[in-house]
Amino acid sequence: MDHHVIPASSGSAGVGIALVLLRLGLLLATAFLAGTGILRPLVGELPKRLYLTIIALGGVSAALAAVSAFATDVNVIALSVHLVLALAIPILVRWPSAGRWASLALAALVVLETSLGRTGVEFAIDTVYVAAAALWFGVTVLSGWVPADRWRQTNFRLGPLSLTLGGLLVVAGAVQLFSSGLGLDRRIYETLFGITLLVIAVLPVAATVVAGFFFSGKEATRAYRFGAAAVTVGFVAWSALAAIPKPPEVPIPGVALLADASIGERQFPVLVSPQRPGKNLVHFPASAGDELSAGIEGGLIGKAIVRPGAEGTWAEVDLPKGRSDLIISRGDEKTTIEVDAGEEQGPAIEDVDAPECASAALGGLIADRREVLTSCPADALSSEDSGSLVKLVEFLAGRKPSALTLVEDNSPRGAAAAKLVRETTARVGLPVRAEAGPNTALLVVSGWAGGYTAMTRAAESQRLKPTHQYGLYLAPWLLNGPIVNSVASSSLPLRFDPREQVAVSFAVAAGNAFGGESPTLGGFRTWLGDQWRSMNGDVQIFAAAQVNAMPMYPGEPHAVGMIADRNYAGQWIPDGTIVPVSSVLR
Repeated sequence: MDHHVIPASSGSAGVGIALVLLRLGLLLATAFLAGTGILRPLVGELPKRLYLTIIALGGVSAALAAVSAFATDVNVIALSVHLVLALAIPILVRWPSAGRWASLALAALVVLETSLGRTGVEFAIDTVYVAAAALWFGVTVLSGWVPADRWRQTNFRLGPLSLTLGGLLVVAGAVQLFSSGLGLDRRIYETLFGITLLVIAVLPVAATVVAGFFFSGKEATRAYRFGAAAVTVGFVAWSALAAIPKPPEVPIPGVALLADASIGERQFPVLVSPQRPGKNLVHFPASAGDELSAGIEGGLIGKAIVRPGAEGTWAEVDLPKGRSDLIISRGDEKTTIEVDAGEEQGPAIEDVDAPECASAALGGLIADRREVLTSCPADALSSEDSGSLVKLVEFLAGRKPSALTLVEDNSPRGAAAAKLVRETTARVGLPVRAEAGPNTALLVVSGWAGGYTAMTRAAESQRLKPTHQYGLYLAPWLLNGPIVNSVASSSLPLRFDPREQVAVSFAVAAGNAFGGESPTLGGFRTWLGDQWRSMNGDVQIFAAAQVNAMPMYPGEPHAVGMIADRNYAGQWIPDGTIVPVSSVLR
């Protein structure tokens, strides 16, 4: 018996299905046995055929539990309890009170088995559904052999009980349906998970309606026999739900799509942005591997390539209007992901700024906010970043370089940042020139692609001769692994500490959600949403470098808090470190 363990993938679809069927048969037989034992005190002497039926149910339940011990990993204690109860109940039915307690224990075991670690409201509705179904099965078994007039006269009335049990099943099924997150969208009828939810919710309604027609007098027990098939199928569907993968969210036009893809034995996330008609970017993390391509059936298939300043690989895909299937392939293997570009055109996104825009949208998706993409970080210079740049220029003026070398681009943000830098340098008396020099400082306010190019050129220049001896400085939005790691060391004005808990939490969340990818400032801002304002502290200069802050020998223990591993989770700079190198800039 698969006690509290979901059947693991065996590597064979046939074996996996067999394990699921084994589990469903075990739970169903056990529910029939437990329900019969619980209601046993309500009838008098058992007919021989009914007694043999109970023995058969106990034997089937115990046998399937024993088989499951050889088919999958089991909890030995739970298995032992199940075997003892399943074999004991057929014996204890001769003593109704003792049999009822044993049956209640077995019913509790079935609840735990179907719950599979669920808690709170989910566990409560599991308990209601399983208990109501088991009692329905119990009346069905007993009424099949015991006439209605031979049931003991107690406060338990079979007619009203059938309506009560049916009502509980309906309520539990409805709660399961509306708490599933599927709502009433097309996944309800287009996916196995959705159809299973419908079975769980609808079939008990049919059983309850049947009970409403046959709940009086001698016909009371007929309600259970007529509704038993519906309740049985509903119970099996409820038990199988844990083994059915939940379908992905329905794509929303204009909202960047984060989905999972599987090619061969490798599974990886995929980001489609902005999911509007026309040019879109399909992004894969570096962990997805090379030689990936993406396109629409019947259209051009584009190879995913590296983009300057961005991690992973990116493929350009032209999406048609409405719903379509995005094909992702590697060699002869391929898979599909449903996309929906809608009918309306999206925002105009410059090609060089598209990866940064997609990364910013990813932050919102990680936070479970599916917002329509209407703008990109490069569309405007934020007040926070403008203040950071002013303080940075004033800081550099105090160091008195011979000049400031400025790298900009044509984006609205880049143009506004360059204008602001020139106005500030004119005020503080710091010359600005385009060419590099030995006593200059380099400041980059372009986008990712321009920033990466500027940094790689600076690294080459510094290798050949003394250049930018007053340092390499980046605008805050260029805090991205490929850019800062293109040089030995660079500095940025930041209003938050990437080593603090919130920043590290986002770095971990980004890595978990997207194949180990590093965090970005745009993604961090959208991930925080309105809480971003609380992170806007005073400006400090942070230096990013490809160094191990605490070099140690392999296996050497380190002091608490002194992490020496370059690849620990939560780093903003892969294979590097980032630390403050100035006091707060006033």
